[in-house]
Amino acid sequence: MPPISAPQRPSTSTARRGRSWHRTAGKPVRWWLVALVIVIAAHRWIPDTRWLMVHMVTLGLITTSIMVWSQHFTEALLHHKLPDSGRPRQIVRIYGVTVGTALLIVGMLAGWWWLTVAAATVIGVMLTWHGLALLAQSRTALPARFGLTVRWYATAAFFLPVGAVFGTILARDLSATWHSRLLLAHQAVNVLGFVGLTVCATLLTLWPTILRTRMRDDAVRLSRIALPLMAAGSLLAAVFAVLGTAPLTAAALLLYAAGAATVGWLMLRTGMQRRPEGYMGWSVASGIAWLVMTTVLAAWLVLTRGVETSVAQSLTIPFVAGFLVQTLFGAMSYILPSTMGGGPATVRASLAAMNRAGVYRVTVANLCIALFALPAGVLPSWVRALVSIVGAVVLAAFIPLMISSAKVAIAARRRAVAERAAGTAPTDRTGATAAESSRRGTGTATQFLAGVLTVLLTIAAGIAVAPQSAGFSLTGSNRSSAEGTGETTEVRMHAQQDMRFDPSEIRVPQGNRLVIHLTNDDPTTVHDLVVANGATSGRLDPGASATVDVGVITDRLEGWCSVIGHRSMGMTVDVIPVDAQGQEVTATGTDGAHGSHGHAEHTGTDPAQAADLNAAPGEGFTTRSPELAPASNETVHRMTLDVQEVAREVAPGVTQDVWTYNGQYMGPTLRGKVGDAFEITLTNGGTMGHSVDFHAGDISPDQAMRTIAPGESLVYRFTAHRSGIWLYHCSTMPMSSHVAAGMFGAVIIDPPNLPSVDREYLLVQSETYLAAPSPDQPGLPEGVNAVVDPEKIAAKQPSFTMFNGHATQYMHDPLTARPGERVRIWVLAAGPSEGLSFHVVGGQFDTVYAEGAYQLSPDGPGNPGGTGGAQALDLAPAQGGFVELDFPEPGTYTFVNHSFAEAERGARGLIRVQE
Repeated sequence: MPPISAPQRPSTSTARRGRSWHRTAGKPVRWWLVALVIVIAAHRWIPDTRWLMVHMVTLGLITTSIMVWSQHFTEALLHHKLPDSGRPRQIVRIYGVTVGTALLIVGMLAGWWWLTVAAATVIGVMLTWHGLALLAQSRTALPARFGLTVRWYATAAFFLPVGAVFGTILARDLSATWHSRLLLAHQAVNVLGFVGLTVCATLLTLWPTILRTRMRDDAVRLSRIALPLMAAGSLLAAVFAVLGTAPLTAAALLLYAAGAATVGWLMLRTGMQRRPEGYMGWSVASGIAWLVMTTVLAAWLVLTRGVETSVAQSLTIPFVAGFLVQTLFGAMSYILPSTMGGGPATVRASLAAMNRAGVYRVTVANLCIALFALPAGVLPSWVRALVSIVGAVVLAAFIPLMISSAKVAIAARRRAVAERAAGTAPTDRTGATAAESSRRGTGTATQFLAGVLTVLLTIAAGIAVAPQSAGFSLTGSNRSSAEGTGETTEVRMHAQQDMRFDPSEIRVPQGNRLVIHLTNDDPTTVHDLVVANGATSGRLDPGASATVDVGVITDRLEGWCSVIGHRSMGMTVDVIPVDAQGQEVTATGTDGAHGSHGHAEHTGTDPAQAADLNAAPGEGFTTRSPELAPASNETVHRMTLDVQEVAREVAPGVTQDVWTYNGQYMGPTLRGKVGDAFEITLTNGGTMGHSVDFHAGDISPDQAMRTIAPGESLVYRFTAHRSGIWLYHCSTMPMSSHVAAGMFGAVIIDPPNLPSVDREYLLVQSETYLAAPSPDQPGLPEGVNAVVDPEKIAAKQPSFTMFNGHATQYMHDPLTARPGERVRIWVLAAGPSEGLSFHVVGGQFDTVYAEGAYQLSPDGPGNPGGTGGAQALDLAPAQGGFVELDFPEPGTYTFVNHSFAEAERGARGLIRVQE
């Protein structure tokens, strides 16, 4: 078989131009590698990082590499180099994909669908152009034995534009059913079709080259069978996934797997002639193994769970890390040194540099990928986290080794030039030394064992960090000193999205030790399990798991989720001791640690009881300006609401753990006109699931108002069809707790022909219900001395009732006006439970607008001569409006909720009228 990297010996200038082209074309790959490392390091502060990292790998690294190296192999296999005049067009295509990918990322993260469509179009056009260029080059070349490979390169390139269409549709807000169908089709076409076909076509010639052995005689014949099976399987899987036909989708995936397995069989037979010796061979072989296994698993999941389940998402790690990354890094570890030039000695030296600890790296990477890909709940959460970190570090070792290999090649070339200049024969010192070092290096078996040991130590470290999560209890003897049977009852329990534990009752033979394996199956938020005797799982992210050693069960115990509001929603579990006949055993009256701690979610007194509502806000507090800016002339309003869980003062001496939009108790105010469009990007930077519901928009709540997990984001679009002041708030259950914690705000849509006034203010009333935090409550911001108490919400016992998020701010920093000025005050009752009777002491309203209509106006119907007036604007929770008045003389006027109990809890402020 001719060497694919050098079909004919080029002249020095030609080789230099070829290397220059590779360097220019390969720059985007290096840029994406650097960007990927940055994103991984900063993922905590970047929205939707899972989507971002996956597409940086698939579009940034993989697609760009395919465009570069499919061109390289096309020239080698056809013995027909692209003329220099064609290089600029090739560069345009490669950089076009890079720009398109960057714009796609911006469009997705910013929620600009028009940019997403434009970017996907650019990518699709560039890949179509690339495929057509390969076909044109194939037609102008002489017949070649491996022209089949080039034709499949072009065919694969035409798959990606189809996948781009699916991806563009996915960027819209879809129902869960259609999102799952299209995501599976998207991955079938892009990962299985575009990437899978390209990789397997390349391995026809690249695999024996890596192994330094001859190609098998049946290689071309088997490829003619395998590649059509893969192409048909990919396309049929996409079609049947869109149609929602699970059996046919599974059959198509198995058809694809049969084609990929044929390639794997060919690789195995070739490897029997000469087995892989280092990272390059074993990494590529591992990648194809992951491709076959994951495709078969996908077929099984589709068949057993249906197309509408999140099959594609659950297999992202095996496909991306197992197949794509390992195949890319393995192939590049061979191709890059081989194309650097400098002669055989230089190539051997740079290959040896890329192959350092090769078997060890492959072993660790594959074990970590396999462990991380296990179903949620199998691995303790800390073990899973450490395994992912170690696996990522080992895979990322490709980057410094690539740099080291390039340095070795450059040094070897310089040494060869110096030796030729000195008139001595170039020596093979570098290559021989490197090769000998590689042979003397740690053997394959030793590296494999070292890799296994590394992963075992990683697992042990994860268990050591959180021994309870793996079933080891350091405090179990303290919790359960009672004599037990010596038997252990193990139960698998799931935290579900409907605020329930399943099972919610656990019956345990009295005296048995109870071990609960808890998995958080709620994709939207964190949960935990706290048992009355002190055992706890700790907070679990969606999909995470932990093992809770409850201890020996002698009496009835209660457990609950300690996330605020979840217990009051019914997220509890009862542990019941039973006798041999399964009947409940009555309490023995033993150690109280085994009894229930009652139903309070927090301990301590209400911090509001010690608050002085005549005092000024604390030092460092900034009054929220009530002044309302007029509506702008923009017709499209864009805003990002970033969920933040922070500490904020809500009354003098009371700092609450608040859940906010953009860091303030009560989110930002939006204002527009009828017909304006609003595009809101919600990013969840908190520690639990959150959402948003805009009353100003009339749209389906299924997607736009869905709860998103920490680190995720969504785009909420609506058009304002009706005027009024509208509430927006978090709609994640329990809503009352989220609103009481500060997750609400106002949208004002001006009525047509709204008259201008001298001053315009906004006052939003809300109430909060507080308790002192538990001493061991996790994750509280520094300085917090109050948290939301769901039981007080249920009992309608507010701690404070406030305007714009603080109980006394406008008593000490009043609203202002001048005598005779026309003042409009917009008012909204945000709740969560109390309404508002808005009154200004000493003032009378001559205009009242409530819930989208004027109830009173100076020249309105039913008010002859304009003599009518109003003393209060009565609003139920979630209702709003405005009042207008003028102040005839200077003075200090008080605005209050005329339900005086609420005013005395903080719902009051001052308006200072002076010349």
